[in-house]
Amino acid sequence: MEPAVSLLGLTRDFDDLRAVDGLTFDVTHGELFGIVGPDGAGKTTTLRMLAGVLRPTSGDAMLAGVSVARHPESVKRHIAYMSQRFGLYTDLTVRENLEFYADLYRVPRAERHARRERLYAFSGLGPFQDRLAGQLSGGMKQKLGLSCALVHEPEIMLLDEPTFGVDPISRRDLWLIVHEMVARNVTVIVSTAYLDEAERCDRVVVLHQGRAVALDTPDALQERLHAKVLAVRTDRPREARERLRGHPAVRQAVLFGDLLHVTLRAGAQEWPAVRADLAAAGVAVLAEEIVEASLEDVFIDLTRRGVVEGE
Repeated sequence: MEPAVSLLGLTRDFDDLRAVDGLTFDVTHGELFGIVGPDGAGKTTTLRMLAGVLRPTSGDAMLAGVSVARHPESVKRHIAYMSQRFGLYTDLTVRENLEFYADLYRVPRAERHARRERLYAFSGLGPFQDRLAGQLSGGMKQKLGLSCALVHEPEIMLLDEPTFGVDPISRRDLWLIVHEMVARNVTVIVSTAYLDEAERCDRVVVLHQGRAVALDTPDALQERLHAKVLAVRTDRPREARERLRGHPAVRQAVLFGDLLHVTLRAGAQEWPAVRADLAAAGVAVLAEEIVEASLEDVFIDLTRRGVVEGE
C-alpha cells in the first residue's frame, strides 16, 4: 500500500529565506505523525504546503495519491487542515458553525445528524450547541474548530499546534479526540513545540531551520543520546548552568525548572572533576542522579549540533 502522505524534496523559499529545505519522508495510513521544532523551524510552512494553501518552490508532496504541486485544489477533498487561527464564526452558535462547514464541504444532508451527534459525543460540545462560538473558552473553541474540520470525515488531518495557549484539561481533551481519529484510521500530522506531546506520536520528524535533523519513533530518538544525563540540583542553578556550559568536559547543560540536565562528553567518570570545579566557584551541588534522556534532551542536542539525518 502506498503511503498516505509522501514528501519529495519539499522546499519553500520566501525571497532569500529558505523556510523549508528539501523535506523527504513518508507517513503511513492511520499514523499519528509529529512535526517538532522551535518557532521558525518550518512547521507551519510545511503544513500549509501539504494543505495546498501554499505552493512549493520546488519538490512535491503526494496526499492520498494527489500532487500538491500540480493539483492543490484536488488535495483539499481528502484532507482537513486546522491552522493556529481556525476560521470560526463568533456570531454563529456551535451548531451553526458545524452546519456552515457541512455546507462548505458538501456533506450530504442525510448524513449530517449522525455526524454532528458523533462530533458532539467526543468533543463534549453537545450541551453548548446553542452557545455563540465567541462566548466559548479557548479550549472549547479549539475543540469546535477540530469538529468543524472533521465534519466531512477526511482521510488525512493536518493540525498546526492545536493545543497552543490551551489550558491543561483542554489539551488532554484535544488529544483524546486526536487519538480517537487515529483509531478510526485517519492519518494525522500534527505540529507541536511541546515535547511531551511529541511523545504521544507514533513517529516524529525534528525540524531545525527548515531541515529534518531526525526522524524516528520517540523511544528510538531518546536512545540516540547515548551519553548518560545527570539531573543536578544546585543552590544557584542559573550560575551553575553558565559555568557548566563553558566547561570543556560538558556537552550540554539545560535547565528544567530548578534542575540541570547535564550531558558529559566522555561519560559520568568526568563528573567528580566538574563538580569540584563548581564547588571551587562557590556553587554547591545539593543532589545528583543519572536519569533517562527525555525527548527534550534529544531535541536540544540535535538542534544544537544541527546534524542532518543521513549525513
